[in-house]
Amino acid sequence: MSGRLARINAHFAGGWQTMSTRFLPFADAASEALPLPRLLRLSLFQVSVGMAAVLLIGTLNRVMIVELHVPAWLVALMVSLPLIAAPFRAIVGFRSDHHTSLLGWRRVPFLWFGAMLQFGGLAIMPFALILLSGDSNAPPIAGRIAAALAFLLVGAGLHTVQTVGLALATDLAPPKTRPRVVALLCMMLLIGMVASALIFGALLRDFSEIRLIQVVQGAGLFSFALNIVALWKQEPRDPQATRPGRDRPGFAAAWADFSAEGQAVRRLVALGLGTIAFSMQDVLLEPYGGQVLHLTVGQTTALSALLACGGLCGFGLGARNLGRGADPYRLAGYATLVGLPAFTAVLLAAPFGSVAVFCLGVALIGFGAGLFAHCTLTAAMNGARSGQIGLALGLWGAVQASAAGAAVASGGLLRDGIGALATSGRLGPVLNKAATGYECVYAVEILLMFATLVAVGPLVRRLGNARADAQGDAQGDAPAAALPTLLLPARSLTHPV
Repeated sequence: MSGRLARINAHFAGGWQTMSTRFLPFADAASEALPLPRLLRLSLFQVSVGMAAVLLIGTLNRVMIVELHVPAWLVALMVSLPLIAAPFRAIVGFRSDHHTSLLGWRRVPFLWFGAMLQFGGLAIMPFALILLSGDSNAPPIAGRIAAALAFLLVGAGLHTVQTVGLALATDLAPPKTRPRVVALLCMMLLIGMVASALIFGALLRDFSEIRLIQVVQGAGLFSFALNIVALWKQEPRDPQATRPGRDRPGFAAAWADFSAEGQAVRRLVALGLGTIAFSMQDVLLEPYGGQVLHLTVGQTTALSALLACGGLCGFGLGARNLGRGADPYRLAGYATLVGLPAFTAVLLAAPFGSVAVFCLGVALIGFGAGLFAHCTLTAAMNGARSGQIGLALGLWGAVQASAAGAAVASGGLLRDGIGALATSGRLGPVLNKAATGYECVYAVEILLMFATLVAVGPLVRRLGNARADAQGDAQGDAPAAALPTLLLPARSLTHPV
């Protein structure tokens, strides 16, 4: 009897193990070199980045305008200041590749300083905002300088943490699991943003300056703790690789070496165009739903959740197909193609007055943007040569963040400018409506989708070369650093194989 029970237990245990691999989200991202508990702990740096992003772009943006009565132009200027640090991600990544350390660490010192910068900015931020609001005896210039310093510190910290954290994940993850690791890291970023938005909203419901100080400084302390837990005992020490006196290339020489290889510049151009194409609508979807389709505040708020769900589906599909050997740029092209019907649906929602069509378009935008970001980041991780991982991921982050910031700003300016001309009657009676400014932005995004396809096309491997590479890999003739080259048909976007 006991033997039969033991066999039954073993049977069910084996079934649960199989089910966990198949049905637990991203459970197959783990490997022997990077077990799941260690990977989840490492991914906490993305939660801290998501928390800081929500504070800067969402919560504090609203608090400054509504509760603290700061002029909107000054708020926009302060919120845009962290983008100044975005181009320096390439230098941070490069320096982490060639850092000199007697302790044998390359990434950990930069993660530490990034966490300190982020914590320092959030620690002084609430006091700086109170000075900025004029609720003190300090001169106005003092509040502006203090707030600018706080926003710059947080921006520099989160860009440093994310760049070096991604580089460390690339160092630790085996090449075959990197697509799923990327998907997990992207998912943790979304989780951090969504959870932080809900928590901050609940804590600041009864607003006071004391409560603002408590919430923001508490967020700073919590983000610092998350970053310390994430980096603790993650990077193996290698004093020989970080010893003083070794030959180290300069940034200009490293960039020349990077840009001379293959189509590196085209990859960055494609990334920038695709990011702009998907990001111009970031601050316009909810106003469009409210002003044009007359949705309530609760309904427009749900659009963010719909966009995030679409992004999660894109991450999951990207992890599945890239893990099976798909060409990342072919999938990025499919993601761009998804953007065409997505923005078309959003455009058609206004004349048809259809909320369902609008929601479909929003979900497809999230899906396409998530898949595109996942594919380009995976390509950057897999394509980075030894000694250039930080530089490659820093360049990816610099282009992606700068392009997203420029896209949001240009989308808002274009909407306001065209909308003002339309409602004043200067564009004719047909275009004299509230939707004209939004429709112009969405039309520009469709044109940018075509430009992205033109940039991505030459990056896609030819099918014949891919098959030859795959056969070489199977025979052991291909180099160890070769990327997976098994290509998937276009229908795999909707029917994963």
